[in-house]
Amino acid sequence: MEKILIVDDEAFIRENLERILAADGYRALSTGCPEEAVSIVTEDEISLVLLDLNLGSESGLDVLRAVKEVDPELLVIIITGYGTVESAVEALKIGAYDYIKKPFKADAIHLIVKLALETQSLRRKVKRLVRQENDINMIGTSPALLQIFQQIREVAKHETATVLITGESGTGKELVAQAIHNLSPRVDKPFIEINCGSLPFNLLESELFGHERGAFTDAKTRKLGLFEESDNGSIFLDEIGEMDMGLQVKLLRVLEDRKIRRLGGNRNIDINVRIIAATNAKLKNAIDAKEFREDLYYRLNVFPIHIPPLRERREDVPSLLEYFLQRFSREFNKAMRAFSRDALDLMLRYHWPGNVRELRNVVERICIMYNVDEIKPEHLPREIWGESPQSEVPFSYEIPPEGIVLDDVVCKVEKGLIAKAFTITGGNVARTARILNVPRGTLRYKLEKYELGIDLPG
Repeated sequence: MEKILIVDDEAFIRENLERILAADGYRALSTGCPEEAVSIVTEDEISLVLLDLNLGSESGLDVLRAVKEVDPELLVIIITGYGTVESAVEALKIGAYDYIKKPFKADAIHLIVKLALETQSLRRKVKRLVRQENDINMIGTSPALLQIFQQIREVAKHETATVLITGESGTGKELVAQAIHNLSPRVDKPFIEINCGSLPFNLLESELFGHERGAFTDAKTRKLGLFEESDNGSIFLDEIGEMDMGLQVKLLRVLEDRKIRRLGGNRNIDINVRIIAATNAKLKNAIDAKEFREDLYYRLNVFPIHIPPLRERREDVPSLLEYFLQRFSREFNKAMRAFSRDALDLMLRYHWPGNVRELRNVVERICIMYNVDEIKPEHLPREIWGESPQSEVPFSYEIPPEGIVLDDVVCKVEKGLIAKAFTITGGNVARTARILNVPRGTLRYKLEKYELGIDLPG
């Protein structure tokens, strides 16, 4: 049960808040004494503090500073009867989560406490994941990702097992490969990675296998290949599906014999290396197209790990957003603390074609461009809203030779946009009116006009 501390010098306010919080299943502690408030935070596990700014002769700001010194991560909601922006802003600068004005309604308390505790839970979850999974360096709590974590830990123990990682670009295949190496007995040995699609056949062959002096025109000295350099460690062959068919034959021999021969050499060299391969291509389709060797596929596919795209594990999006927001806010010295509920709704509905890499880039771009306390929909890139980044207009309309009735077309578009907005907000009336930038009265009129069948409360 979440414990919430109420700090207010007015007994009837404390009693009212205790009753409201108890109705939601929280355990409420209360005091009118600043010193006792600090003592409670020090000795007990408090999830949230509701703190009045005016505590008789004492200032709530001093209490805020004191409890933040005890627990910097503690969320504090300021209650102010002054209604002054200056005092609220000062409290936010010190570290308050939010503020609410007196007199307040029970519904407002229900909502702000719920959102604060959700934020606190998410932050703690992200920190716990970062702490627990720093060896894996991947963020998320979806069943699919937790299964991948388990697969990584299991295969890491078996240091000679070949691994094939599949998944779309941006899902984190290189992180999985690095984690397998880091958790394995080979952790103190080299981890070397190469993108098989980044080099032409002859250069990739030389990079992997090395060459003897005089093997070709520019081979003026002996060069060790990556297989030798990663001996006793791991080699990560990224985009294995792009490897030339001729080189695939040589790789197959390495997997079978655990030996390599340098270009221009006349003897085999034993190697002890774990091979981890990755691809965003469907290798079975490549096999059917005679672009990838079937026997190599089965040699690589000893222990397969598939990373689902982000759109199939949307429950990981909030944790990723929180993690990257904290990271880039700190990196760019910004005070950006959270995404608004509307912005988060849009992020959750977006299909993320670039997966985690795209999400990371979006958060970094926002942190570069803005310095706001809360990220709102207007701060998000246009593609998150469903608009094409290449187009300055949301749609195109072909006008037939016989012409159109402009009002009919405008009404059709307007009706579609209103329906889409309701879908984006999950039917939330206030947020729908807000993202359409229309008063609720106007929204009510439009709903009746277009007979959309969505009822608004009075």
